[in-house]
Amino acid sequence: MNMIYDAVLIGAGQAGLAAAYYLQQASLNFTILEADEAVGGAWRHYYDSLQLFSPARYSSLPGLPFPGDPDRYPLRDEVVDYLETYAAAFDFPMITGAAVENLSRENETFQLHLAAGKTITAKTVIVATGMFKNPNEPQLPGQSEFAGQITHAANYLNPTPFLGQRVIVVGGGNSAVQIGVELAKTAEVTIASREPISFAPQRILGKDVHYWLTKSGVDKLPVGQWFGFMVGEAVLDQGEYRAAIRQKRPDRRPMFKAFRENGVVWENGRFEEVDAVIFATGYRPNLPFLQNFDGPDNSDRPRHKGGVSQSMPGLYFIGFPWQRSHRSATLRGVGPDAAYVVRQLINYLGGSSHK
Repeated sequence: MNMIYDAVLIGAGQAGLAAAYYLQQASLNFTILEADEAVGGAWRHYYDSLQLFSPARYSSLPGLPFPGDPDRYPLRDEVVDYLETYAAAFDFPMITGAAVENLSRENETFQLHLAAGKTITAKTVIVATGMFKNPNEPQLPGQSEFAGQITHAANYLNPTPFLGQRVIVVGGGNSAVQIGVELAKTAEVTIASREPISFAPQRILGKDVHYWLTKSGVDKLPVGQWFGFMVGEAVLDQGEYRAAIRQKRPDRRPMFKAFRENGVVWENGRFEEVDAVIFATGYRPNLPFLQNFDGPDNSDRPRHKGGVSQSMPGLYFIGFPWQRSHRSATLRGVGPDAAYVVRQLINYLGGSSHK
């Protein structure tokens, strides 16, 4: 007879590992299913120079501080190393190379059907993957005719392939600015965005902004209680990025109107030849294994409240932006969200026939 787990986690990135910590603390029988061959989630696929905008002291998962100087801003590879160390330190049960193709429900249990043909059975499921692996790529007039390169920030690693080229980076967030400034050192670059880029100071009165967010309690405010405090929508900057754009390295322009075969048409109607366009336009949920569920929990925008499915009892989500607060979907935020979700899961198990 196949084992029936109390819970199965889908995804071994930061959200899945945080949830695993609390499941382990509760002595529940669980496992993690990870599609890749190692932990780390989307972090392994980000561009080489990516640097956190939160200091190490505010970038830890529950139970294990981020190592090294607590005031530094860790690089991508440091985050991957930390997540690997975290999983090993707690020895979480895990199956790698286990992509979930479909999720179904039968006799009050979930069946997770894997690409390899195996089926895992569980009383509850926590979806901790999907927000940072499915690039959101806009479709603009003439895009199919463009003979240059179109890619997404998800596929960008470093400036080498763009040396000496005319490049447009589309977007106005942290990734767009960080990539644009890096590229502008070896290419002619414009950041194109629908709205002007909004900057917020990385440090205030000598302290990182995350110190003040934590000290004031603003960082913990539930969704809907931010009263217009929108640091989360701004590019955090110690002065480097604002200065680079002021010096037009790169410059910033309103979004172009259309593609042409060899370039783009700007808002004022002027045509310009362009070699490459990089969309730094975020991501969409990547949950195709939910496509057979009826109701609003689907592969596009699952409906949940604080990570608890509103249409399927026993189904939970962790790692969604603004899931419970501004810090949700960040290293510093998935821990509190995971603690909340696991408490709801335990309550569900305690009130079900599976106790």
